[in-house]
Amino acid sequence: MDKLDAMRTFVRVVESGSFSQAARDLNVSQPTVSKQLAALEARLGTQLLARNSRALTVTLAGQEYYEATVRILEDIESVEERVLEGQSSPSGLVRITLSPAFGRMYVIPKLLAFRDRFPDVSIEIEVSGRHVDLVEEGIDIAIRIGRLSDSALVARRIGDMRMITLASASYLARHGTPQTLDALQAHQRIGYVHQGHTVGWDFTVDGQQHTLEGGGAFRTNDAEHVRGAVLAGLGIAHHASWLFTDVLASGEVVRILDKHTPPLLPINAIIAGGRRMPSRVRQFIDFLADICAEEPELRSA
Repeated sequence: MDKLDAMRTFVRVVESGSFSQAARDLNVSQPTVSKQLAALEARLGTQLLARNSRALTVTLAGQEYYEATVRILEDIESVEERVLEGQSSPSGLVRITLSPAFGRMYVIPKLLAFRDRFPDVSIEIEVSGRHVDLVEEGIDIAIRIGRLSDSALVARRIGDMRMITLASASYLARHGTPQTLDALQAHQRIGYVHQGHTVGWDFTVDGQQHTLEGGGAFRTNDAEHVRGAVLAGLGIAHHASWLFTDVLASGEVVRILDKHTPPLLPINAIIAGGRRMPSRVRQFIDFLADICAEEPELRSA
């Protein structure tokens, strides 16, 4: 039994709460995970995990061993990073979760440049709009918008998101352009659904925030479907300006109600707190910050 491999496997099982998920994260078979954990328990002469058909729980001895093991593995990784940084570039896997549209439109087109600079760093992107548990799911970085409420997370502000109200030029030609929020409510509105709830539309009127119901004749939980609905002339949307940069420039889509544009929302790169940041993760966050800095609709004000 390789002691370090067994320790890493144990930590991943505890954090993911699942043998099968740990196997997927470590790219090994589930029997391999079970064999390593059994050998580790046999070597220590105690039960670390209590397992049954419905749940996996950590014993008192297992919790103590987990906490010590995390510290040991972080110390080893820290030493390795310091040595390697002096003689080679970062290496290893970076797992990131972000929204489908942001990844496709801004990250993937620039990813080759990152890979050319850091060829030993592998990237795994989980496309998701939900707020994942970074530790439990083994995610290094999450991109999140807006203010953060979880104090256990560490955030770096890499850009800003501008929410705008807009419609296709053809829609406005047929139905007219609303000049007030009251007039807006009489129009067809394209709603955005996040985590099962239709997101309200925030506006600033005389320095005060006003929120309109975001529902309408068409709703979707995917940003690119919002874009498609706008281009198809289905109605007016209130969404991120970066999603429409090209069609705004061409005049196919028109901004409206600009005098009521809400404040900017921060774009944050999130990592789990309480752990040292590997250089590969730090370099990828720098890469994401550079992407935002190069795009006027993502750049911090």
